[in-house]
Amino acid sequence: MNVTFKQSIIALSLLAPWVIGAVTVQGPVTATSGVQVNGTASKQGGTFVIDHPLDPRNKLLYHSFIESPDAKNLYDGIATLDGRGEVIIELPAYFMALNTDFRYQFFAMDEPMPNLHLQEEIYDNRFAIGGGVPQGRVSWQVTGVRHDPYILANPIIPEVEKGPGKLVKRGECLFKPLCL
Repeated sequence: MNVTFKQSIIALSLLAPWVIGAVTVQGPVTATSGVQVNGTASKQGGTFVIDHPLDPRNKLLYHSFIESPDAKNLYDGIATLDGRGEVIIELPAYFMALNTDFRYQFFAMDEPMPNLHLQEEIYDNRFAIGGGVPQGRVSWQVTGVRHDPYILANPIIPEVEKGPGKLVKRGECLFKPLCL
């Protein structure tokens, strides 16, 4: 069963005061306008899809989401070190308000930098890398675990029992072939 919601139908159903509770649709759903979920969304898999940048008229490009039992955010970039082999990485102004439990990764590009290290941990939405080659380039990545009010009030619970009132009953599977 394919279900296609047009913008006017979605708007009508969202405005209808008698539409209360959960809606279950089995089969593909296509929304031709934006979709917003005020709450949580659960899925077995997921991708984003865009027109393929090298052949937008004939191909689509799919990429998977990054998934984790933590509500993680990922930030990355490429930085050029200064004349002392150091760089301060500026993160978004909201970084520390949104994230905690930081993890760092960085790698020298173009040439070895055996003394490359985390010179200063995240403070005031920035961190520093040092010990590199002057004017060298570094690929960096930082993750943080969300700690904003919404995720604190609605934490992700990685393992839950199946049963009455749950997503599926005990003995049933989301992916039916697993329960054959």
